[in-house]
Amino acid sequence: MKTIGLLGGMSWESTVPYYQTINRTVAERMGGLHSAPLVLHSVDFHEIERLQRSGRWDEAGSILAKAALGLQTLGADLLVLCTNTMHKIAPQIEAELAIPLLHVADATADAVSQAGIRRVGLLGTKFTMEEAFYRDRLESHGLEVTIPPPPERDAVHRIIYDELCLGRILEASSEAYRRVVAGLVDRGAGGVILGCTEISMLLDGFAAAVPLFDTTAIHARAAALIAIGAVGSDGESG
Repeated sequence: MKTIGLLGGMSWESTVPYYQTINRTVAERMGGLHSAPLVLHSVDFHEIERLQRSGRWDEAGSILAKAALGLQTLGADLLVLCTNTMHKIAPQIEAELAIPLLHVADATADAVSQAGIRRVGLLGTKFTMEEAFYRDRLESHGLEVTIPPPPERDAVHRIIYDELCLGRILEASSEAYRRVVAGLVDRGAGGVILGCTEISMLLDGFAAAVPLFDTTAIHARAAALIAIGAVGSDGESG
């Protein structure tokens, strides 16, 4: 079994389900007392968020690349970056590594395509929703991506940083997100990507009119299947 390197803490609230989902998937597929070989580096998100907010992405990338190299040195065969937004600097990390990085947008696009959906809504931080690094990656898989209008993007972004990253789950915010999802469906989305690893905490149990694609669960499960050899690092069945 391959060893998975988890680069988390962005925020730590969403790193926890990565660990759980990976181990549960390995146990389900292999049975007995099997669990996943893992190494974890969890960063101080205060520092990373400060660099995000000031646009100092190269500095944030250097911090994460150094952490990723440490995971590789500890024996990781595969790197999982436990965040959507910081995939903005994924190429900077990959340039330093000899092991593959499993890109969250690739794993998510595969899940959306397997569901037979082409036009999909995207929720996440404003960086994820508005910038090309994530949307272009999804569109390279043949998907058509739609995002909420600016006022709703502002609200989605604020709730992520001011509430979800602090573990605060408020009913008013859950209702606001449900309205945003409904708006995306009204604009033709056949599914909605929860493109921030904390969003599933807020929409847990929500029965939307279309499929919701939880990037945390999708990414973690994909990593587990690669680790046990059920699929290759390119997503093909092993």
